[in-house]
Amino acid sequence: MKECNSEKNIQSCNCSYEPCSRKGICCECIQYHWGMNQLPACFFPDDVERTYDRSLTRFIQIYKERV
Repeated sequence: MKECNSEKNIQSCNCSYEPCSRKGICCECIQYHWGMNQLPACFFPDDVERTYDRSLTRFIQIYKERV
């Protein structure tokens, strides 16, 4: 298994939830959010991410609006 590139990942992580322990650890972040039927912050534009609505429904709505 490859080493985690958390230092590199965190540079592009747009998660605005400051106490998040998964920042930069993408595999943990994806598992956490997918387990709650959500997607991680990096799937959303910054303005939407800050609302903390990371639901699949919101993702589809944003995708349809921006395509």
